[in-house]
Amino acid sequence: MRRLLFPAVLVLLSACTSQPPQDDSLYRGLGERAGITRIVEGTLLNAVRNPRIAHHFQDIDIERLRDKLVEQICVEAGGPCEYTGDSMEESHKGQHLTRSDFNALVEDLIDAMDAEGVPVRQQNRLLARLAPMRGQIIER
Repeated sequence: MRRLLFPAVLVLLSACTSQPPQDDSLYRGLGERAGITRIVEGTLLNAVRNPRIAHHFQDIDIERLRDKLVEQICVEAGGPCEYTGDSMEESHKGQHLTRSDFNALVEDLIDAMDAEGVPVRQQNRLLARLAPMRGQIIER
């Protein structure tokens, strides 16, 4: 049975807009930009192999997606990055993603962080930083 982090599903129910953190301890805890890149690449590899959500990754520029996700997680973790992508609403417009789709990607992210040896405390911190985006992504 899959363990829930912080409980991940409950954290992802929030829909407020987050502000990047003031310190970089999470950024450092994720392995800085190189570690975040490995986490994002692992997440995307998991997602394209995940029969629940793989179809959402067809016909997209996966390299651009990787780069924008790295930027976004870097910013959310308090790193020295700038997010240059579209808003979450614009990026997901017309995709009609469900809670199940969103949760599947979160599970893929958790698996990627586990594979990179990211401590559960740091995983929970990142999930809490990303949780407010849920409302900007699903059912758009």
